[in-house]
Amino acid sequence: MNAPESVVMNIAERAADFPILARPIRGRRLAYLDNGATTQKPRAVIDALTQYYEQSNANIHRGVHWLSQHSTDLYEQARERVRGLLNAQSSQEIIFTRGTTEAINLLAQTWGAQHLREGDEVIVTGLEHHSNIVPWQMLCERSGAILRPVSVTDKGELDMAHYQSLLNARTRLVAVAHVSNALGTINPLDEIIRLAHSVGARVLVDGAQAVAHQEVDVQALACDFYAFSGHKLYGPTGTGALYVRADIMADMPPWQGGGDMIRTVSFERTTYAEGPQRFEAGTPNIAGAVGLGAAIEYVQQIGLRNIAVHEEALLAEATDSILTLPGIRIIGTSAHKAGILSFLVDGIHPHDLGTILDTEGVAIRAGHHCAMPLMTHFGIPGTARASFALYNSSDDVQALIAGVRKAQKLFGVGLDG
Repeated sequence: MNAPESVVMNIAERAADFPILARPIRGRRLAYLDNGATTQKPRAVIDALTQYYEQSNANIHRGVHWLSQHSTDLYEQARERVRGLLNAQSSQEIIFTRGTTEAINLLAQTWGAQHLREGDEVIVTGLEHHSNIVPWQMLCERSGAILRPVSVTDKGELDMAHYQSLLNARTRLVAVAHVSNALGTINPLDEIIRLAHSVGARVLVDGAQAVAHQEVDVQALACDFYAFSGHKLYGPTGTGALYVRADIMADMPPWQGGGDMIRTVSFERTTYAEGPQRFEAGTPNIAGAVGLGAAIEYVQQIGLRNIAVHEEALLAEATDSILTLPGIRIIGTSAHKAGILSFLVDGIHPHDLGTILDTEGVAIRAGHHCAMPLMTHFGIPGTARASFALYNSSDDVQALIAGVRKAQKLFGVGLDG
């Protein structure tokens, strides 16, 4: 897919917004293709963090002085930005977390502990990150519920017939990635959610690999829960959010105890705050939330549709280019993918390939990508993964291809001479 020239030019200019991209790595121009793990941060986010600590720092919600009230306003404005990003009905449906992992653990230990009993079933998929497997596995061990995984096809897509066969009256939750972090597969959420709701199950969507690459509308999806991480959205590390539909949140028990999640405390009884504050005990990452808000504003100014078009073009170029080399096996060939290219090179371990690429200034990820059950399905220990972001360019793609070619020559595999 070719991106319109206006989009390409707009995106190319944006690379200058990211200071770290100007830093040479091992004497080479940096081609940063590890965006599935974390994205780099634009100047707008870095400045928002600096400005917060220089001009606004104070604790929130409880202070009567100006700085406390101002800091509270900034924090809640960031919550509103998250609401807008997801098109939630209300900012009171947004719980700030340290990221997707904490969001899923929060949900498992509140809603999950409240609703799962012996014999109940939780459906996960063979595409999931460990963060959307292990918390449910732990809860099933405690509650006696049963974890049911959906199988994956050789293309790296969900076996929807198998998924439908798993659904039954005992299904309490379906936990599914919006986009596979290991393969880039975009799951058919509309159908997944519709079928889950038809048997009365709730649906959690892990949106960690989606929110930076496409528009998300939780109301249109009709999902019950949606989680994402700020650090994959050009925001600070240790930030993220969990969307919980308002009527469900109202019935959820608190998670951690302490300041700001209470209404009244006595030695006899404690009553709890309403809405998201019930799940945000203690002093939160206020600056991180402000930085996350700045990151959301940044991508919305560019346009998530523009970003998606740009990244689709890069993925197509990278896929076509790498297949011109001998001995390449692409893992994950779904027709519906986000900007992730997972592959193997005959005769070269992914870790060795990643090390050689690093000497060329090309940063990729090598390993199982916290998706060990998926790697087991394909009968491999891991892959090399190049993942694209808005600041990447054709030059980055060609640096990747040149680096793979160099690795093949060094190992004496795949190429003549």
